Amino acid sequence: MISPKHVQAFVFVVFGFFSSLSLAQSLPSSLIYQQVLQLEETKRVLYVAAHPDDENTRLIAYLVNGVHAEVAYLSLTRGDGGQNLIGKELGVELGQIRTQELLKARETDGGRQYFTRATDFGYSKNPTETLQNWDKQKVLADVVWAIRRFQPDIIITRFNTIPGVTHGHHTTSAILAGEAFELAGKSDAFPEQLDWVKPWQPKRIFFNAYNFGGEFKPEEGKKYHVFQVGGYDPILGETYHQIAADSRTMHKSQGFGATAGIGEARDYIQLVAGEDYEQDAFEGVADRWQTVAGGKEVQNQLKQLIAGFDFVQPEKNIPALLKIRSAMAALGSDETWIAEKMGKLDQAIRLSLGLELEFNVRKETGFPGEEIRAELVVNNPSSQALTISAFRVGGIQQAEASGELASNNTLSAPVTFTIPSDAAYSQPYWLSRPIDGALYDVRDQNLIGKPFNEPAISGDLSYEVGGQKFSISVPLKYKYNDQVDGEVKQPFVIVPEVDLTVSKENVFLVSGAEPTVTVSVNFRDQFLAGELDFEVLDASQFKILSIEDVPIQKRRVYQVSFIPNGSGLKRVTARFTTGSGKAYTQSSRSISYKHIPNLTYFFPSSLNLIQEDWKVSGAEIGYVPGAGDDVPGVLTALGYKVSFIGPEDYDVERLSRFKAIVVGIRAYNTNEVLAANQAVLMGYVRAGGNLIVQYNTSSPLLTNQLGPFPFTIGRDRVAVQGSPVTADWQNPVLASPNQMNPQDLEGWVQERGLYFATAIDSAYQTPFVMQDPDEPASKGALLVGKYGDGTFVYTGISFFRQLPAGVPGATKLFINLIEQ
Repeated sequence: MISPKHVQAFVFVVFGFFSSLSLAQSLPSSLIYQQVLQLEETKRVLYVAAHPDDENTRLIAYLVNGVHAEVAYLSLTRGDGGQNLIGKELGVELGQIRTQELLKARETDGGRQYFTRATDFGYSKNPTETLQNWDKQKVLADVVWAIRRFQPDIIITRFNTIPGVTHGHHTTSAILAGEAFELAGKSDAFPEQLDWVKPWQPKRIFFNAYNFGGEFKPEEGKKYHVFQVGGYDPILGETYHQIAADSRTMHKSQGFGATAGIGEARDYIQLVAGEDYEQDAFEGVADRWQTVAGGKEVQNQLKQLIAGFDFVQPEKNIPALLKIRSAMAALGSDETWIAEKMGKLDQAIRLSLGLELEFNVRKETGFPGEEIRAELVVNNPSSQALTISAFRVGGIQQAEASGELASNNTLSAPVTFTIPSDAAYSQPYWLSRPIDGALYDVRDQNLIGKPFNEPAISGDLSYEVGGQKFSISVPLKYKYNDQVDGEVKQPFVIVPEVDLTVSKENVFLVSGAEPTVTVSVNFRDQFLAGELDFEVLDASQFKILSIEDVPIQKRRVYQVSFIPNGSGLKRVTARFTTGSGKAYTQSSRSISYKHIPNLTYFFPSSLNLIQEDWKVSGAEIGYVPGAGDDVPGVLTALGYKVSFIGPEDYDVERLSRFKAIVVGIRAYNTNEVLAANQAVLMGYVRAGGNLIVQYNTSSPLLTNQLGPFPFTIGRDRVAVQGSPVTADWQNPVLASPNQMNPQDLEGWVQERGLYFATAIDSAYQTPFVMQDPDEPASKGALLVGKYGDGTFVYTGISFFRQLPAGVPGATKLFINLIEQ
């Protein structure tokens, strides 16, 4: 037995998971039946890997829906170091997108989702390098915490522990899972966790053996269990292949749309450690219903319900469900798995009623201290009476939200409340503090591992069915009708009363660049008197050129010019201080894609102020869009006149007006118009143009030859951003018009580059030699080839990261590439 506070540690896991499922009458009776099958089964599996999209969705789909086990996926990172195929969000923004994509994937295959505090700092070639960035003990503690909290019977890792076989994060995930398997059951390991959880020893740990190039062949001398994962589930009306493909397709930012396999399929898991077994990976795992007094009777009642389940009129199952609920409550156990079963049972009862619950508001945001007018809607289409006893928001009873409902009656009650003045903003919890090295700084133990924040505002609905009392938290949603998509619901979020928008992320104090920025102060309620200044700058280093109020938008717009002072990169933050002395220094940003909920987060209203003696022509530049990046904005800030190239522009004469044409990242993977007009671009180069192609991946390429002379896009990369570089400093692209030097390669972020060229034709110059520690050197970071009267460049250098981050040396190099 464990104490009540152990159960409390699991509350957000249980009810956060169930609230992700529908609160509306939207599930067919077959899925209610599926939930009852999962109530009767007690097996539990923890799947462990490194990133969103690493998980084996087919195996998860099979274990959840075929075995009816509880399955959780622990992703060590949120994928914030990867690339983005659907937009220009990178870093912490991409991490939020990929987190929500994982939640949608789990919603599809039925699993749960956890994380550690580790950040995805980019590609890592081996676990030694990975653990030089991650604090091993903290990440290991998080894996132990996940095991103790979820209490799996078996653990399955996606990857093995052999260095060099795959991404260093991948290998590290298996290493840490193996160490955590040995430690989680020991009371002297991370004892600070035992205030909330108890030691837990899983039975076994396995490696999910695979061969991505074809069918897996078991290795002699290794012990495997085989899951037949290619079956058809008549209850769901889908194969596990189909569920898995739908789940994997949710990873849209990574371009992981999947087509379902057909027919028989096997998944092999290889025993790594733990008890031996004869036939079954779950051999010797106790049926948990048999381990608690009275549990066998609950299980028998579940079996009886399963045998006589009414699919046509699911409300007829409610008496049996209520009887099981009484028996389960009478167990008097504080085991976390029983608390989970009770939550799932309550949901099965709501679904059998067809109960629809909505707590809606007609706006998406609110600020601390604001009064909110919302509506509670409860509909009970069943003949089983339901009595609402209370609806509370912030502990305050809403008087009209009560009454008895049955036979498709609906309660619609107005709900008015005030957001507390000290309410926290809707910032993703792992971003509440600055990132600590390569870890998120999360100090509340009960937040660690949680996939996302709880809803900003919820109401607690208390009701009775058949004499039994129930309670459910109903999140406040912004509900509206879209002319194309119909009904849309989005999370309600709490935002600052005042926030700031800075028009540029980089301001360059260089010849020809515009040294001004627009700072907009946005008021949620009413204009407030106050002053704008900049942290770390004194009044002599900037000048406010104008101030204009825009009443209809409740916005005060400042035009600010920065005055040269010194050199190099300086990070400055805009600050608006009200007459009462309250200072606001945050910007708000929303991320919106149809496949995930809207995302809102907050970040300092900062910009990079970069002063250098660079030669920049300010010429006209063409930009070919790719998968999405912020490079055009940086070029504009440098003073270049940037025009995006569309389908109608592919004509050599029209393109000749551009001093250079820059091709966005992964454009040859995504832009079919570009690929179809490759001959036109080569004509532009031959006639004297300057074409700069940023990195692409080797597959899928929409054309086989990107440049005038052959080369191949490989998988070479330099993941260590501070790794030494050998350079031909006299090469024209490094010497003119701005002389590069070794100091220009300092202070880079995340990585030097990726997808370097290989099999390079001798017609190209290769001014850089780059390599990671103890790795072969590569000349493929930058290719420069003269073709006709013009120049072609292919570069795997990660300009798409370096330029928006304001890295001076990388910016200087890109200027040189343009100015050839």
